[in-house]
Amino acid sequence: MSQTEIKNVVLVHGGFVDGSGWEGVYKILKKDGYTVAVVQNPTVSLGDDVATTKRTIANQNGPVILVGHSYGGAVITEAGNDPKVAGLVYVAAFAPDKGESVSSLIANPPPGAPVPPILPPQDGYLFLDKAKSPASFAGDVEPDTAAFMADSQVPWGMEALNGTISQPAWKTKPSWYLLTTEDRMIPPDAQRTMSKRAGSTVVEVNGSHAVYVSQPQAVASLIQKAAQGGAAK
Repeated sequence: MSQTEIKNVVLVHGGFVDGSGWEGVYKILKKDGYTVAVVQNPTVSLGDDVATTKRTIANQNGPVILVGHSYGGAVITEAGNDPKVAGLVYVAAFAPDKGESVSSLIANPPPGAPVPPILPPQDGYLFLDKAKSPASFAGDVEPDTAAFMADSQVPWGMEALNGTISQPAWKTKPSWYLLTTEDRMIPPDAQRTMSKRAGSTVVEVNGSHAVYVSQPQAVASLIQKAAQGGAAK
């Protein structure tokens, strides 16, 4: 790690999962000398998750690379305005613009796009169909792990999906985007559109939506690029 490289990384998980899926990425970054914090967001409302993430950012000693997977991309788009955040990394993630929400971004899927197996809301929360979740969410994850992810789902609150962005951090901070070409949750074309709009440096990986679990090295490598690039800016 060079003298100028940013050494603090904060990892933000998406919907239906908790922070434990980051373990592989965490171990690689720790071994390479980074200080890594994993945010545990309740995913009940976007406002709560942004506040939780900002508390973790506040605990870091110096500038931060803020990383978000999936819905975590919406969280970092808002929380990334924190002055400590030097760069954003989107991992198969939503990168909403001002006034947009995850709900508005998924409202009209193009014909032929894969449809995530989200069940009708129960009490204002969403779950994935357990039988279909492994193929849709975690297509390249080891089957036992994919099954565990399906059976340990975190309820995803409608308030989290409907929360809108007040000020997208990607307008003022450099960003990087890991685009997953085999994604069946956020179509690759949607990822392409969002990353282009955000002006992100894009790396494409042949992987599923759960690329952070299945290919931690690819994810960690992009975070390291951001740590070098964020320092340069």
